[in-house]
Amino acid sequence: MLSYRHAFHAGNFADVLKHSVLTLVLEYMTRKEKGFYYIDSHSGAGMYSLADEYAQKTGEYKNGIAKLINQSDVPEVLSDYINMIKSFNTETELDYYPGSPAIAKYFDRRQDSAHLFELHPTDIQLLSEFCQRWHKSHVNQSDGYQGVLGLLPPPSRRGVVLIDPPYELKEDYVKAVKTIINAYKKFATGTYILWYPVVKRELIVKMQKQFHQSTVKNVLQVEYCQYKDTDEYGMTGTGLFIVNPPWQLNNQLAEILPFIQEKLGNTESHFELEQLIEE
Repeated sequence: MLSYRHAFHAGNFADVLKHSVLTLVLEYMTRKEKGFYYIDSHSGAGMYSLADEYAQKTGEYKNGIAKLINQSDVPEVLSDYINMIKSFNTETELDYYPGSPAIAKYFDRRQDSAHLFELHPTDIQLLSEFCQRWHKSHVNQSDGYQGVLGLLPPPSRRGVVLIDPPYELKEDYVKAVKTIINAYKKFATGTYILWYPVVKRELIVKMQKQFHQSTVKNVLQVEYCQYKDTDEYGMTGTGLFIVNPPWQLNNQLAEILPFIQEKLGNTESHFELEQLIEE
């Protein structure tokens, strides 16, 4: 369908959770000298201006990153994420929000490489421009689901895969999990991050069942919801399935989630953190 533009939603509460986790995972990967692949199935534009018409039309960032950027009591575990956001902005203004490719570039080293997939004709152009001087990046206007599978296992046997579809089609819920199941068969030691929106609870339950019925081990599930589940249209929350998470990520999220709820939430807000499948 290709109508989805993440520019409308950049920096919202879902991005805060997704990108704080991505930051923690990438920071962990850089602790070892050996290089790794970063693979992004639905990359978007790379960087987003919060002053443009898309971000201003929805203003979602105002109830997301804008509420956290100048907090004085940020937990240390979240400081890398906040400092990374600040690195793209001035001391006084929040003008830009990095997409996942920009976050990967922030952590990129000479021995690492990024493989970015995007189909939207406008976003692929913006992504290509963003990556123009990033010599270890590979931008592809092709199906990210297939692209992920074609790159595994990476030569170094170290890799982080982010699967972050727009979920314009209900089939994406099943397809995203199936992609990880198939990727796991090729590369069982990789770290996989699968983002999902909370729109219809039964779709997420179906994803959980897919994982349980597969051979995938060590799956952590985290979810933060601004509002209670509803049958009405709209995203009430956000979540991630993380396969082979860094060993301390569970404890880190246990610190981050109450802080996000306190700063971004309301009386209906809640979170869940569960080891969905053991190692």
